[in-house]
Amino acid sequence: QERFVETGGGLVQAGDSLRLSCTAFGGTLNNYAMGWFRQDRDFVAAISQNGIYTDYVASVKGRFIVSRDSAKNMVYLQMNNLKPEDTAVYYCAAKATPAYGNSYYRRQWEYDYWGQGTQVTVSS
Repeated sequence: QERFVETGGGLVQAGDSLRLSCTAFGGTLNNYAMGWFRQDRDFVAAISQNGIYTDYVASVKGRFIVSRDSAKNMVYLQMNNLKPEDTAVYYCAAKATPAYGNSYYRRQWEYDYWGQGTQVTVSS
């Protein structure tokens, strides 16, 4: 069974950028639609299995970008112009989907697997 791991968190100042990464040890992300959540499993962003379709919570639209690199077995969350209210533990989540799936998912209960989380702290 795959184990999903997030990296890239840290302490930054308001206005700075961070890139979070998520990978699957013991498997491939290519079988999953992926999502990013924070703190109390609040939805942040999602990307379809084929990488074509994305979705964001309103508060991060225009600042965060979710992407995936199948060759590197990675999913990313590029976070720009960070604000103190972005401070949270960020989790990646995976939902098993059919091949070449073009759906994304916003609800935590739709996901099958979760990483352990990475802390992002934004100081004012």
